[in-house]
Amino acid sequence: MSLQRLFQPYRLGALELPNRIVMAPMTRCRTTQPGDVANALMAQYYAQRASAGLIISEATQISRQGQGYSFTPGIYSAEQLAGWRRVTGAVHAAGGRIFLQLWHVGRMSHACLHDGAPPVAPSALAPEAQVWVANADGVGRMLDCPTPRALEIGEIAGIVDDFRRGAANALAAGFDGVEIHGANGYLIDQFLRSTANQRSDAYGGSLHRRIRFLDEVATAVAGEVGAERTGVRLAPFITARGMNCPEIIPAILAAAERLNELGLAYIHLSEADWDDAPQVPEDFRHALRRVFKGGLIVAGRYDAARAEAILRAGLADLCAFGRPFIANPDLPRRYALGLPLADFAASRLFGGDAHGYTDYPAYPDGEKE
Repeated sequence: MSLQRLFQPYRLGALELPNRIVMAPMTRCRTTQPGDVANALMAQYYAQRASAGLIISEATQISRQGQGYSFTPGIYSAEQLAGWRRVTGAVHAAGGRIFLQLWHVGRMSHACLHDGAPPVAPSALAPEAQVWVANADGVGRMLDCPTPRALEIGEIAGIVDDFRRGAANALAAGFDGVEIHGANGYLIDQFLRSTANQRSDAYGGSLHRRIRFLDEVATAVAGEVGAERTGVRLAPFITARGMNCPEIIPAILAAAERLNELGLAYIHLSEADWDDAPQVPEDFRHALRRVFKGGLIVAGRYDAARAEAILRAGLADLCAFGRPFIANPDLPRRYALGLPLADFAASRLFGGDAHGYTDYPAYPDGEKE
C-alpha cells in the first residue's frame, strides 16, 4: 500500500506537521538523580527521533505526589525545567516538534516514593497492579501498589493547579505544547471510571460528576497555554489495572464533547495493544468524530499499513508509534523507503544508560535488504 496519507502535512492546533507520524509517549526512566531531571542523554534520544511529525514526551509528573515509578522526569522544579530546555533545544535544532505529557499517576504508585505515605486516588481502592521501583543501586523491581488514600475534596483544586503550573513550566522549558495524560489507569482515568471512583461528592457518582476533574484540568491547562497547544490522551478500551468499567464509553464521549467545546487541539486514543485485546468498534470511532472536531491521534500496535488505512478511512488524522521508535530512530524514513525495522532489547526499556536507548543506529544510507 502506498503511504501517501501518512506522509501528508497536517496542521495540529498551532503547529504545521510535515507528516502524520507521531512518536508516542514511552516511559524510559533515564533521568539524573537526585531530582528526576532530564539530561543530555535524553536530549540525544529525542533529537535522534526528530523526524517524527510530532514527538510526545514520556509521561512527566506535575508534582512529587504525581510520581509512580523511579527515575521518571518531573516538571515542577527549576532544575527539571533547565533539564527539559536542553531536550527541547536539541529537538528543535534537529527540526522537530515536541509536546510534554503531563502526568499524575494517582493510585498507580508506592509508598516508598512518598516518604512512606500512601498514594492518593479518587477512592481508597487498590488497583491490582505493580510499579517499577529502583533500589539504591539503581536496579529496579516491580512492587505491588498499596491501597491508596482517598483525596479530600479540598485537595482536588490544588492538583488541578499543579497541572496548570506544569503546563506553564512546559512552555517555559521550550515545549511546543502539552498533552494531558487522561489514560491507562492513572489519576484522571481513575476519576472517569466507576470501578475506581466511588465518591459521592461533586467528583463522583453520575457521569458528569466523574468527568468534572478532567474538565477542570483541561480548562485550567488550556487557559494557561492555549487550547491550540493542548491535547488529551484517553483510553476507552483499556481494562487492566482494575479499570474495566461498564460505563466508560459514555463517559469518554461526554468528556470528548466537553473537550471540543474548549477547542482543544487533539484527542489521543491509547488503544489496547496486547495480543488478544478487543478491537475498537467503528461505531465508537464515528461517534467520537461526531462530538470532537479537533485532531484525532491513534496509538496501539499500528504498523505503516494499518496507519495508512485508518487515515484514509477518515477515522484518525495522525498515528502514534511507540515500540517501533525505540530501535528505529529514523522510523519515518524506514517507512517511506520500505526499509526493514530493527528489534529493540526488552531488558533495556527501563533505567540504565545509553545501551538500548541512544545506541540504536539509523539505517545506513544506500543499503536495503
